Amino acid sequence: MKFNSYIYRIGLILILTVSASGCKKYLDEKNKSGFDKDNYFQNAGQAQTFVNGIYTSLYMFQNGDAYGESPFITIELFAGHTTSLGQSVNNGNVINQRTDAVNPGFETVWKNSYAAIANANLALERIPTINMDENLKKNLLGQVYFLRAFFYYHLVRLYGDVPLITKSQTLASEDLYPARSPVADVYNLIISDLEAAKTSGLPNTDQTGKVSLGAVKTLLASVYLTTAGFPLQKTENYAKAAAEAKDVLTWYKLFDSYSFLHDNAHKNQDELIFQGNYLAGVKENAIPQLTLPFNLPVGAYGDHLGAMIPTNAFFASYEAGDLRTEERQFYFSSYPQYTDPTQTVTFGVHALYKYFHVESAMKGSAQEGKSDENWTFLRAPELMLIYAEAQNEADGAPNQTAIDQLKAIRTRAHLTTPTSFTQAAFREAVWRERYHELAYENKAYFDIQRTHKIFKTSDGSFGDATSTPNEQGVTMITQYYLWPIPQREINTNPQLKNAQNPGWK
Repeated sequence: MKFNSYIYRIGLILILTVSASGCKKYLDEKNKSGFDKDNYFQNAGQAQTFVNGIYTSLYMFQNGDAYGESPFITIELFAGHTTSLGQSVNNGNVINQRTDAVNPGFETVWKNSYAAIANANLALERIPTINMDENLKKNLLGQVYFLRAFFYYHLVRLYGDVPLITKSQTLASEDLYPARSPVADVYNLIISDLEAAKTSGLPNTDQTGKVSLGAVKTLLASVYLTTAGFPLQKTENYAKAAAEAKDVLTWYKLFDSYSFLHDNAHKNQDELIFQGNYLAGVKENAIPQLTLPFNLPVGAYGDHLGAMIPTNAFFASYEAGDLRTEERQFYFSSYPQYTDPTQTVTFGVHALYKYFHVESAMKGSAQEGKSDENWTFLRAPELMLIYAEAQNEADGAPNQTAIDQLKAIRTRAHLTTPTSFTQAAFREAVWRERYHELAYENKAYFDIQRTHKIFKTSDGSFGDATSTPNEQGVTMITQYYLWPIPQREINTNPQLKNAQNPGWK
């Protein structure tokens, strides 16, 4: 029997537990079989548990396998600044632009996003009917609106026109097999959802892993920035992006140390606006294994997959003196051997220290081999650079606040910043900083989509995305602006039979 994610999204309900620390995190317990949606939404506790369960769909981005395949890896490979030293044929095919619609990563994102959206739709229908504290009800609905927008935002950027589903479904639903909706309609829903979340009484910031008002406005600023570029080119949205971002710039502060980006003590703190949360013994991930050099004895893990390794050319594109390139800042090229710490392992590549998890890598530690580092979806430097870019585009030149955002990020990296810019010079300065500060955080591919430009590591400039070879000698083909609709969906949904994205078979 062929799998159908539209049927899947009807019945998948994820229930979760509360973390041992007492923070209300969304840590996956198990899927409750026999779920009866007609009898479930009876009280505030059930509503809270159900909403918590929607967060668990965030885990799909970091799901990995023994071959080094994972959606967060696949997204990054499309940007062209990554080599993959592991065993994955699919990863190699993405790098060399010979992949096809049966790549499992394409289906993973589609399937799990629609599962999350299905649960969000059900929550938005049922929670308003519950007799419970009205402030808590509004808060929960705000979280759900954000999450539905978050998953649709990934779908519309990755696949373009996608089915737009806003109601819960049953096997008898007339639109069980929906057609694709235009990109503009999907973005209208995303913006509407985030506007609803803004008025739901969410706290400005949150240190427990839940959605905050700051996360809502940051995501909305990102949406407006994206829609100002390709394919919609609604340039009036630059001003909207700048306004949303400016409102929350002062709510966050940059860490003093880059190591705080990936340790346990600073999860959900300061510059970390929205993360996917993990807890050893409850929900773990393979982020370190996927990003460590292939088959080298570094860290207490069963696998060292080398699935996402920066190219030497990208590493060399940072400015001289940039702190981020110093050993064990963003990158590292050697480390003590796991079995004998007196010996040093030299990698031969620059691996991503920003995803190295000391707590689980250490032999004899309480978490030996069990990574629970969080994955960051939104953090303050992105917010700051969204404001800087959007304000510059909206007003025709950068104002002092925009320059200050760029300067703060560069000052932390021990770099100086000019005091004045032309609009064009500032645009590219911000773009470069996005590449270097947000490196390998799943931002570069989406930047290529909206700007149709790629970063040229040879000279730090930007070239047309479909005519400029990257540092691996590969020139992006036009079809790579979008992912293909997963082949399994084409096979099972009659509405998608002749609706594949251009160039994909």
